Amino acid sequence: MARGKWICSYKRTTLLFCFFNIVVALFVLRSLYVSIYISSSNVSNNVVLYNPDQIRKMEESIQIRKAFKPVELIKLVKSLEGEFSRENAALELPRHLKQKIVDEILQRLKSINSSSTGIASEREAVESWRTEKLKEVKLALASETSSSTIPHEEAGLILRALESDWAVFCEEIGLWIPAVVANEEHDDKPEGAEEFEEEVLPGRPLSPECHAELHTDYDGTAVRWGLTHHKESAADCCQACLDHARRAKEGEKKCNIWVYCPSEFGCHSPDIYEHKHQECWLKYAEKPRLNFKDKYPEWYRNSHPSTPVIVPWASGVVSL
Repeated sequence: MARGKWICSYKRTTLLFCFFNIVVALFVLRSLYVSIYISSSNVSNNVVLYNPDQIRKMEESIQIRKAFKPVELIKLVKSLEGEFSRENAALELPRHLKQKIVDEILQRLKSINSSSTGIASEREAVESWRTEKLKEVKLALASETSSSTIPHEEAGLILRALESDWAVFCEEIGLWIPAVVANEEHDDKPEGAEEFEEEVLPGRPLSPECHAELHTDYDGTAVRWGLTHHKESAADCCQACLDHARRAKEGEKKCNIWVYCPSEFGCHSPDIYEHKHQECWLKYAEKPRLNFKDKYPEWYRNSHPSTPVIVPWASGVVSL
């Protein structure tokens, strides 16, 4: 009985539990050690070790690249960069020098205002000042004496500024002269052609059987009085003439001439009436004869001074 109690006693249970915990802890520690070892081995495996032959080839490759390096081109580019930087530095003039240059240019421009004005003359005056100033500063630089009115240091700055990009320098000092724009009117009209030949009658297009003629007025016997007969367009007037000819009874005069006034200011004719816009005259003539063509004759213009030179009428002899 005493032996059985010792086997199942509290002390025996505690020892077993502690032994189990020690085993678990050892297992965890072993797992951590294995993972750390594997990680370090992977890192060491990533390091590439080159043999002497591979190192020799890499050194030869580096030497070949250096041998083919465009040394002269690099020097040229660096020299150009230096020149550009010097030109840009030339524009950075002291404030008093900029003001002096501006005053001289304005004085030169004022001297031409009394005689002739214009963009071309202003540009010429500024360019003339620039040429004279370049000569002056070059003489000042070449002279070793102190007799020059321009100090040697200022002359060098002004010379570099004037020999740099002139447009940029003008913008830097606030000088702007607009470009000269030459507006030339190109007349591509055929020789001998009149201005009114390019006109188009308003409204819908006329049919070929209308034989429309601008700036004409045909004479004939009126079969429809235009003072009370208005149409929206010349095409409507021509159609009215064609309809009249088709509906005319036997023995009646058939319309074969239409005369239309397309001008909003009215039209002129050698009679006592005032002809207005959209008048449509329907006429008949056995042998149609022009009353006016293109321009009114001189005798008519002398007797009617207010009459325009060009005949505003539009007319045509229809095909029946």
